[in-house]
Amino acid sequence: MLRADGLGALDIERFWWILFGISAAVFAIVLGLMMVALARRHRPVPADEAAGKHPEDEPAWGGSFILFSGVVVPAIILAGTFGLTLHEMNVLSSPGHHAAMTITVTGHDWWWEARYPGGAITANEIHIPTGEVVRVRLLTADVIHSFWVPQLQTKTDMIPGRTNETWLETGQPGRYRGQCAQFCGLQHAHMIFYVVADPPDTFATWLAGQAQPAPPPTGALATAGEQIFTTQTCAGCHAIRGTSAAARIGPDLTHIASRQTIGAGVLDNTAGNLAAWITDPQHAKPGADMPPTDLTPDQVQALVAYLQTLN
Repeated sequence: MLRADGLGALDIERFWWILFGISAAVFAIVLGLMMVALARRHRPVPADEAAGKHPEDEPAWGGSFILFSGVVVPAIILAGTFGLTLHEMNVLSSPGHHAAMTITVTGHDWWWEARYPGGAITANEIHIPTGEVVRVRLLTADVIHSFWVPQLQTKTDMIPGRTNETWLETGQPGRYRGQCAQFCGLQHAHMIFYVVADPPDTFATWLAGQAQPAPPPTGALATAGEQIFTTQTCAGCHAIRGTSAAARIGPDLTHIASRQTIGAGVLDNTAGNLAAWITDPQHAKPGADMPPTDLTPDQVQALVAYLQTLN
C-alpha cells in the first residue's frame, strides 16, 4: 500500500523526503544548541559572577546570533518550503504532457462508475494503460466524495456541481486499491475501487471488449436468467447493453463477470457471493440503495448463471 508506483505518488514521496530531511536537520541543530546551553549552565561560576558582578564583556555576537538563527534562518526555510510546495502542487495538478485518453469517473453513494471513450462503462474497477498519462474527470452524483489511489496519485475531491480533474500514470502493471477519502455516509469505508494497470496491448483488447454489448445467453438456465433480469426489478436500476435494461440508478452490469469484486470491493465476484448479494445486499452492505430481493432460490440461481456469462 505504501510503495509508490505512479509518477504522482513518486513526486509526493520525493517531496516528503525533502521535508523530512529539512525537519530532521532543524531538529538536530536545535537539539545541539540546547545541549550547549545546558553544558554552559553547569560550567563553574567565575568568582566575579558569584560575587554578584556581571561582566561587561558579554559576547558581542549574541544579539546578531539570535536575530540570524531565530528570524533569518526560519524565514529562509519557510519561504523555500512554501515555494517548493507551490511547485509540487502545480506538478501534481497537471500532467507534464498530453494525456493519451480521458476517463470520466462519477462517485455515487457508495460505488464508482467509470466511462471510457468508445462507450465502455465499468463499475468500481478502472483500467489504464501502463506508460501513458490518463486524465480522469471527476464528478459526483450526490454528496462530496474524494478520489484517492495512494500508490499512484494524491487525492482529489469530487464536489457536487463541479468537474475536477486528476491524472494517473504508472509504468508498473498491477492492481492498485483506491478509496473514497472524504467521509460520505454509512458505507464510506466500503467505497472501494481498484485501478488495474495493463500493458497497452492488453488494455486495448480489454477496452474493445468492454465497449461491446452483452453477448446473448447460451443455455436454458442463463436464458431464463436474462428473462428474469429484464422483467423483474433488476432492470429498474441496472443496465445491460444489448438488452432492454437501460436504467442508470445502479452500476452498469454489461460485463459484470469480468470484474474482480462486487459491491464496491465488499465481496469477491464469485457465484456464491453474487447470489448472496442479490438475495440480501443489506447483509453485506447495510444502507446500500439495493433492497433485498423477493426472487425464489431457483430464480436467483438462473440470474447468477446469466450474470456469469457477461464477460
